[in-house]
Amino acid sequence: MNKVILLGRSGAGKTTLIQALRGEQIHYAKTQDVKHGKFLIDTPGECLETRHLCAEIGVFVYESDIVGLLMSADEPFSLFSPCITNMCNREVVGIITGIDRPRAHVEQVRRWLLLAGCKRIFELSSITGEGVEEFRKFITEFDAKAEKKKKTETEAKKYQNRA
Repeated sequence: MNKVILLGRSGAGKTTLIQALRGEQIHYAKTQDVKHGKFLIDTPGECLETRHLCAEIGVFVYESDIVGLLMSADEPFSLFSPCITNMCNREVVGIITGIDRPRAHVEQVRRWLLLAGCKRIFELSSITGEGVEEFRKFITEFDAKAEKKKKTETEAKKYQNRA
């Protein structure tokens, strides 16, 4: 399985998603510091919400194969800047949690993640389990080396076309 880091605001559902992926009983647990597991890296939302803590995240991003930008379906605004995925040389996916919530506005959150640069977006509910298995399958089957090779070949073709 690939190493995945989940990034998002406090209360967005990062820890709950990890519990769902592990098949654990869902219970509220506030992440106080970066939890570095065998396959999953859980980060406290404060790392994104507090400017001077953002640099801490960069260290852990480079220890992962996949970066998950996670947003709750009822987010009032996006913490992720437009085109932020360009700063990372890892596969970056968007994850919308809480799609079963009454105030969910999935399409708006999807647009924010697309604007951030996510090319693939997963919609899920850790509580009902909807979409969790699809995400688990993705992180299990994703081949970082094959994806990097494909991107390198694409870049080489672009360069050749310019020459």
